[in-house]
Amino acid sequence: MVHMALHVLIPLALSLLIYRKKWKIPFLWMMATMAVDLDHLFAEPIYDPGRCSINFHPLHQVYLFALYALLLFFPATRPAGIGLLSHMALDGSDCLF
Repeated sequence: MVHMALHVLIPLALSLLIYRKKWKIPFLWMMATMAVDLDHLFAEPIYDPGRCSINFHPLHQVYLFALYALLLFFPATRPAGIGLLSHMALDGSDCLF
């Protein structure tokens, strides 16, 4: 449950920290990147609390992180890049514990 809350609280904190007064649209873009978790629907079982998402689900492959990082270089896609990379960091932290 904490993990799910962090998937909302971290993008909110990053939006407020980076975009300050114009945080709402970047926050919505960051939340839209949570759609990357739709790849969990292809797994059996769909949710396994003991499973590491990184390199298991198609959109959670390490090689894709470079593409997500490229989004940071363009102002229009930067919020999506921040959202995807923070999402992968949170999912990766699950693999450590």
